[in-house]
Amino acid sequence: FRNLGQTINALNPVLRGWTSYFRLTEVIGVLQDLDGWIRRKLRCQLWRQWKRPATRNKRLQARGLDGTRAWRAASNGRGPWWNAGASHMNAAYPKRFLDTLGLVSLLATQRRFQQV
Repeated sequence: FRNLGQTINALNPVLRGWTSYFRLTEVIGVLQDLDGWIRRKLRCQLWRQWKRPATRNKRLQARGLDGTRAWRAASNGRGPWWNAGASHMNAAYPKRFLDTLGLVSLLATQRRFQQV
């Protein structure tokens, strides 16, 4: 498995190139949806890597969730995609966390192209 930073570093050139190719688009909603989908997919990767409920519990608590909420989330029995979109993962790994790791936003990059 890759860690999240390596995945983001590999993904960023693709996102920049894709945004550059479609720089003239004026459909902002699609870019917002894609940004959200990418963030959810990265959270899904984390959930899959943790594998066991005890590990999930420990990681969610380390990111600031209280023990009861973290344990209920870690042992809910639902799949990775569902959990990646759930409020516990959004609270533990918000957009700003992924931004600090350097994730390129399609919408922000497209707006930068529009200003030039």
